[in-house]
Amino acid sequence: MIAAFVGGLIFLGDGRVLEKGTVVVEGERILRVGKGKTAIPKGAKTIPLDGRSLLPGFIDTHVHICLDASPDPVSTLAAEPAPITVLKAARSARETLMAGVTTIRDMGGKDGIDLHLRDAINRGLTPGPRMLVSRNLVCMTGGHGWPFGREADGPDEVRKAVREQVRAGADLVKLMATGGVLTPGVEPGAAQFTEEELRAGIEEAHKAGRKTATHAMGREGILNALRAGIDSVEHGVFLDDEAISLLKKRHVPVIPTLSALYNIIEKGTEGGIPAYAVEKTEAVKPHHLRSVRMAREAGVVIAMGTDAGTPFNRHGENLREAMLLVEMAGYRPEEALHAATGLAARVLGREKDLGTVEEGKLADLVVMDGNPLEDMGLLLKPEAIALVMQGGRVVKGNLDNL
Repeated sequence: MIAAFVGGLIFLGDGRVLEKGTVVVEGERILRVGKGKTAIPKGAKTIPLDGRSLLPGFIDTHVHICLDASPDPVSTLAAEPAPITVLKAARSARETLMAGVTTIRDMGGKDGIDLHLRDAINRGLTPGPRMLVSRNLVCMTGGHGWPFGREADGPDEVRKAVREQVRAGADLVKLMATGGVLTPGVEPGAAQFTEEELRAGIEEAHKAGRKTATHAMGREGILNALRAGIDSVEHGVFLDDEAISLLKKRHVPVIPTLSALYNIIEKGTEGGIPAYAVEKTEAVKPHHLRSVRMAREAGVVIAMGTDAGTPFNRHGENLREAMLLVEMAGYRPEEALHAATGLAARVLGREKDLGTVEEGKLADLVVMDGNPLEDMGLLLKPEAIALVMQGGRVVKGNLDNL
């Protein structure tokens, strides 16, 4: 079937907007994009978009599908049986897709659940976003994330740990350059893996054609990762001029994950979040916001990533991150939407197929009631997401009743 979406506000995913544009989909790909009712093929099903917006499928570059967003999700994950985690993860994947997020990058799972969920979604066994997964994060012994990570010490052991993830089928490799908030007894600003250890892991991943990402909050760890050749920096709490210069020089994006910060402070210990996590988050907040603003002003690429699964950071509420980029980091709405689409696709290395409404790309599309440029709150209203299309297949809504 050929479908033609006509007359709406078209967000192209590269910062540009078409008013009363037309998008034609044939099969799994976008056939044509243009102004007005340009070149609608004979026999195409026409879907009017009056009063609606059409956007690329959103992309979340940093989630943890195995974490359930409970007040202490790491402890919950450690204690619950694997089948329960599987069921929760499948539910979270469906909720994410229904929110218009058609692709995610999972940044640390457990027991291969992320890998198997990815494969189940690809086989059509369960609905969910397109997934790129890292399997086990790789950390130093006792380092941030160790309860469900692969601990390794020294360059040779890090190499082996990375090879294990690749052998198991990981799409990318995540390395832990610093401490973090949700692991007790570690400091967010403290370096963990050395530059040599990071370089060994990155080299192994790159040899296998895999991208790399690093959890990196503190300055020293960020610099170690950048000098070692990392592909993306997650969180980037303590950036300075030297780090920003290297980020720009090496074209490395930052994924701020403001949603994790927001939800921990918003809910606090009253919500059941461990006191150590709240205290550490409150301590890093001013540095984190300052770093995001500095990076933006300097022209560093910043893409949407939520850290979904962390306390009260619920799967399916991923688009709160775009709102927070506006509210907390000074973004314009169109910049935030760009970070959640075209820029996010570049982080994943999937910009040839995803991230923009463009001829030849996969038809990952979201139809939304209203205009999110005028009301960003629409992003978090399930009823406003009228239709979600993934690879040309309608997964939410109905073309006949739109």
